Amino acid sequence: MRKKVGDREFRAYYDGSQFRADVWNEMKMATAALARSADAGQAELGSLRQVVLDTLAVVGQIEAYWAFPGERACRYLRRLAEKGWYRALSDQTAHLSRMLESDDYRRRGVREIARELDDSTSTEPTTQPFSEAASYEKRPYFEVLVVDTLSQEEEDGVRSAMLNMRRAEDEFIYDLVFAPSCEDAVIAALFNHNVQTCVLRYNFPRESRVKLGELRDYLSLPDQELLAGLDAPDPSVALGRILKSARPELDLFIVTDDPIENIAGRTGGIFRRVFYRQEDYLELHLSILKGIHDRFESPFFDALRQYSLKPTGVFHALPISRGKSINKSHWIKDMGEFYGPNIFLAETSSTTGGLDSLLQPTGPLKEAQDKMARAYGARRSYFVTNGTSTANKIVMQALCRPGDIVLVAHDCHKSHHYALMLAGSMPIYLDAYPRQRYSMYGGVPLAEIKRTLFRLKQAGKLDQVRMLLLTNCTFDGIVYHPERIMREVLAIKPDMIFVWDEAWFAFARFTVTYRGRTGMESAQHLRAAFSTESYRAKYREWKAEFDMLDPDDEDTWTKNELLPDPDAVRVRVYATQSTHKTLTSLRQGSVIHVRDQDFARQVHDAFEEAYMTHTSTSPNYQILASLDVGRRQVELEGYELVSKSVELAMTLRQRLEEHPLLSKHFALLRIEDLIPPEYRASKLTRYYDPKDGYRTMAEAWRTDEFVLEPQRVTVHVGATGIEGDTLRNMLIDRFDIQINKTSRNTLLFMVNIGTTRGAIAYLLEVLMKLAQEIEDKSEDRSPLEDKQHAARIHALTEEMPPLPNFSRFHRSFQPDPDSGTPEGNLRKAFFLSYNEDNCEFLPMNGPIEAEMQAGREVVSASFVTPYPPGFPILVPGQVVSEEILSYMKALDVKEIHGYNPKFGFRVFRREALDQAAAAREEAIARA
Repeated sequence: MRKKVGDREFRAYYDGSQFRADVWNEMKMATAALARSADAGQAELGSLRQVVLDTLAVVGQIEAYWAFPGERACRYLRRLAEKGWYRALSDQTAHLSRMLESDDYRRRGVREIARELDDSTSTEPTTQPFSEAASYEKRPYFEVLVVDTLSQEEEDGVRSAMLNMRRAEDEFIYDLVFAPSCEDAVIAALFNHNVQTCVLRYNFPRESRVKLGELRDYLSLPDQELLAGLDAPDPSVALGRILKSARPELDLFIVTDDPIENIAGRTGGIFRRVFYRQEDYLELHLSILKGIHDRFESPFFDALRQYSLKPTGVFHALPISRGKSINKSHWIKDMGEFYGPNIFLAETSSTTGGLDSLLQPTGPLKEAQDKMARAYGARRSYFVTNGTSTANKIVMQALCRPGDIVLVAHDCHKSHHYALMLAGSMPIYLDAYPRQRYSMYGGVPLAEIKRTLFRLKQAGKLDQVRMLLLTNCTFDGIVYHPERIMREVLAIKPDMIFVWDEAWFAFARFTVTYRGRTGMESAQHLRAAFSTESYRAKYREWKAEFDMLDPDDEDTWTKNELLPDPDAVRVRVYATQSTHKTLTSLRQGSVIHVRDQDFARQVHDAFEEAYMTHTSTSPNYQILASLDVGRRQVELEGYELVSKSVELAMTLRQRLEEHPLLSKHFALLRIEDLIPPEYRASKLTRYYDPKDGYRTMAEAWRTDEFVLEPQRVTVHVGATGIEGDTLRNMLIDRFDIQINKTSRNTLLFMVNIGTTRGAIAYLLEVLMKLAQEIEDKSEDRSPLEDKQHAARIHALTEEMPPLPNFSRFHRSFQPDPDSGTPEGNLRKAFFLSYNEDNCEFLPMNGPIEAEMQAGREVVSASFVTPYPPGFPILVPGQVVSEEILSYMKALDVKEIHGYNPKFGFRVFRREALDQAAAAREEAIARA
């Protein structure tokens, strides 16, 4: 779907941000053309002038939601056009466009912002209110959204009064933007990423007058039930809830004339402060700055910086502290030159002098972790300096005991499997749906989870089940519906603990669409819902109907929506995140988030012990400081950065879909390619269609069982006739383009907050070059080479090996092999393999196949993990299947942990399995 602005047709847009940039660029070109024609003395300027006025009308609708350039700039430009000052119009438009493109407008000083207000209201068109800044402001800039129905004169008065409150000692610079209605406020908060604070003044209507679809689309993003509350006579509290739901980081203030008894207790704590009747602009100003300071403050990073400035004498461990061992050296000075002095000045093994201990934080580290919890909607957050692999082990050890049953996705990261082994818990592996054509897995269907729980219930083992562990989102971008999964699972087992591996999903908290799919947000929603009378009434109605069904029929539990008993349920949720993977942190910087009703009563001490077990007593302070600063960044600009990275990913998807040569050789995998239709209630098949433009994904992310995270751009390369790993090496060796993951016939390009528009353009240019090379080679191939090339394409598109499900644990490692439930004793198998006499090697392509064909149950004695994707296809105690062997033979990755290509698979001898089975039977008999 394309839009006409002036005399130019614009492409489709995912959101308003790039549309804004393109319209300003069109305005710049149109005013330049008008100025050139006027300078050349052309008499007929009517059509050019009309294009400028039409474009300016669109710019005016857009800029109503921004303080800079804002509506006042549009009014000023219109006056220049009306007076015929076309050269001044062109110059000023070009200048404003440059300031927007370069972000220089964020560096205007206090005097420049004040002068813009005065000069832009002048009737003299020769005034240049938006000229080059006289000073370069280093203080961070943000915008305050004021929601009120005001005349232009009243807006200017409020803005002037607030700007007059600013002082030289203020930490930050801000400007004001006004919204005259509830819908305008919602659009402004979601469209304008500079908005950090909202002030709701008195009363305002619901509906906006804006007509642009790119802007009205923002109204589909918030919870639609919350939007219904705007019809109330006084919608201020409802609007506050919507703004807080859409952007939780925002500071909200309300200015009201309502009697105090009408306000007290009605706001639900969503407003930072209520200003009653008489406005005190200084107090409001100071409150706004205090709110920003609370997010800007990074306690541990600040403490570490202060420590680096102290002239200390070092008489503790760590010779590199203060750079001493480097400065004294004659041979490693290049290391000091490469890294610079600050990193060494901030190195210490001391926890005194204003610093803190990670193992027992009481000072700046504790404050930093508390701020992290606030940013992510958690009750508690813990820093981890050895990656999410360690975070996963901490959580597993803290929560699980030997003999507990844990439901876990077969394709979860290998660290979870090792953690299960260390904890002594018994996994039941759940199979994700396969996408065999692309050699990748999706997610574990909810029906599969409920079916497994029902069978455990029938076997009388539900009390042994401790945890459900899933990866959200997966490496390939498949995202679960955590709230729905947890709600229905809790209906079967009300005390289930949920662990969401969000290693690749830390950024999701910071957009309104993604947030509802995170573990912490879902836990918050569930706990709030279970405490309401409306949910209790819904549960009673559901229970009456459900009790009429057959409780022993599996379909009763798997094919019906389930609701948990609000009096029995406990909401217990953990999330582990690799901050360094998708946000700003040094490598291995990770976090554990907790929302567990029973943490203090049941888990705290065990968690502390697990944290002590796996956390170094010498943690890297630079990693900790980067986690602290990374939290500051996402609380103040996470919404902006994540929104822009999603928009860039959508642009990449659009180009891949639209360009005929690119799509011929590098086929973008769409939603319908990666998620089967039965899991897509919204029926959304793709994010961009060349005919219809962008499809809104808000409804799909609210309803569908699985959704596709659009920043994971997977490209099918089977048509090239080149395997994925070969193309990956080609990209890095020839073009310095690095990617994490390939399959036999796909490449995964990951867009993140560090990706630039230039990087996207370069990637597209490289793919175009490769596509053209393939086209050129096709013209030079002989008939025999054509046949060989066709065979390679057929192999990469039609001859994909089956993706293996988890086979089963051997009977020797099943605690109760005749019960019909598939849990296995992973720890027993793992340590049995420590005795070399219990194991032997069976090479692939011969011996292992022969043994299996002879009827032997070949059982793995080790974890076998291809990397990427990084999850085991075999674990100790698992029976090797023919599907697993076929998959191993077809792998195109060279790094396979636990498999020795020289010797083959490490497996248990038959005698060892017999002895293990006998020991199990003896233990059962003794019990």
